Amino acid sequence: MYNDENNLYNYTYRKDGSELSHQRETVRPGGQPGPQGPELEVRPVKKNRLGLKITALALVCALLGGAAGGGAVWAASRYVEEGNKSEINVSNRPVTQVALRNVDGKTAMSDAEVYAANVNSVVSIRTSATAGYNFFGQPVQSASAGSGFILSKDGYILTNYHVVKGAETVTVTTYSGDEYSATYIGGEEDYDIAVIKVEAQELQPVTLGDSGTLNVGDHVLAIGNPLGELTFSMSGGMVSCVDRAINVDGTPFNMIQTDTSINPGNSGGPLFNQYGEVVGIVSAKYSQSSSGTTVEGLGFAIPMNDVFSMVKDIMANGYVSNRAYLGITPQTMTENWAAQYHYDVTAGVFITYVEPDSAAEKAGLKMGDVITKVDGTEIKTVEDLNLAKKKYSAGDAASLEVYRPDGTVTVEITWGAAPKEEQAAQQEQSYPNGGNDNSGNRNGGYYSDPFEDLFRYFYG
Repeated sequence: MYNDENNLYNYTYRKDGSELSHQRETVRPGGQPGPQGPELEVRPVKKNRLGLKITALALVCALLGGAAGGGAVWAASRYVEEGNKSEINVSNRPVTQVALRNVDGKTAMSDAEVYAANVNSVVSIRTSATAGYNFFGQPVQSASAGSGFILSKDGYILTNYHVVKGAETVTVTTYSGDEYSATYIGGEEDYDIAVIKVEAQELQPVTLGDSGTLNVGDHVLAIGNPLGELTFSMSGGMVSCVDRAINVDGTPFNMIQTDTSINPGNSGGPLFNQYGEVVGIVSAKYSQSSSGTTVEGLGFAIPMNDVFSMVKDIMANGYVSNRAYLGITPQTMTENWAAQYHYDVTAGVFITYVEPDSAAEKAGLKMGDVITKVDGTEIKTVEDLNLAKKKYSAGDAASLEVYRPDGTVTVEITWGAAPKEEQAAQQEQSYPNGGNDNSGNRNGGYYSDPFEDLFRYFYG
C-alpha cells in the first residue's frame, strides 16, 4: 500500500474551477430596479433516485449472490454530485476460517490447513559461537540461524547437523514466542542430522510420514526461518525428483528434489506432504552451477525414511549405534592403479586394508579386492560406496560383486556396526566441550560454501 499525502482529489462545480457568487436585482413595484443585496439562493430539493436504484441493485445482488453461494458485491462508498458520479465496489465475502485438523495420514489437507496443523511444531533455531579473537585478545562472537521441528512432547527436536555444529549456545523459539536453551544430544554428520532437546512438556510434535510414497509431481510444503528473520514462513512447490544423488562438500546424499522456495535459514526445517506429514528435512539448495550460471527452483531435502532409525538411535543412545560399517580402508580405483597392478578394471573401490574381526574380514574380503557392485548397484568411487552404504543398517545383509586378478566373485556380507569409539571421536571432534566448541562454526552467519561439484550448501 502506498499513500501520497499530496495526491488529493478536489471537486468544483465549474469546469474552469471557479465558483459562482450570484447577486440578484431587487425589482420594485412598477418594474423599477431597486438596490442590490446579498443573494439568497434557493435550490430545489431533488430526490436522489440514483442512490435508491443503487441500493435496490445492491439488495438484488446480495440475494442473488447468497443464493449462488458467493459473496455479494455492494456499493461500499460513492460520491454523487452534479457532474461527478463515482462508485467503488467492494466484496463483502467473509474471512475464510481455517479448520484446525489433526494429521491422520489419510485426509488430504489444503495448504492453509497444513500450516495451521503444524506451525506450532516448527521452531526457529539461533546459535552462537566464538569465531576468533580481536587485536586485544577479546573473543569475537558469531551467530547463525536455522530451523527445526519437534519430535516429541518432552522436547526432542530434529534439525540439520550443520545448523548446530560447533555452537556454544543453541536457542529455540516456538511459534508462540516461547524461548528455550537447547542441549545437543547427538548427530550424524554423514547424514546431516542432529537431535537437540529443550526442557519443556506438552509440546506439539509433528507426524512423520513415509517418504517412499512420494511421486514426482506431488505437492509439498516447507515451513521455516528464511534469512533468520522471516520466521515461520511457508513456501510450496512440487517434488521434482525422488532419490536424487548429489554430492555436498564431498559427502554423498540421497535427496528429494523440489522447486519449493528454500533459502538460508530454512535448513533443518520440515518438508510436508499434502497430508501434513513430514517426509523430508530441508537441507540444501542448488543456486549456482560450476560454470557460474545462477539457477532457481532447485532445493533438496533429506528423505525421512533414510534417517528415521538413526534419529531414534540418537534419541536413545546419543549417537547412531546401528550405522552400517564394513571395516575397510577404501580408495577409488584409477587407470594408473589398474596399469600398475595389471587389473582389468579401471573403476570401483580398491581395498587397501581390512580391519581384523570386521564385517569385511568375516565375509572374506581382502586387500587388493575391488568392489564394483553392491546389490546390483554399480560402484565406481568411494563416494558411490558410501552412498550405497547409507541404505543399510548394522545387521543387514548385502551382496557385493568383487573383482580379483583371478576373476570376479560374489561376496555375501552382513554389515557391522560402527565402533563406539569412532562415534565418540566424531562427537568429540565437533563438540569437544560437550557442545561448547568454536572450531566448526564456519564464522557463523548464513554461511554459503561453494563446492567443486554443482551444489552450493546453505548453513543455517
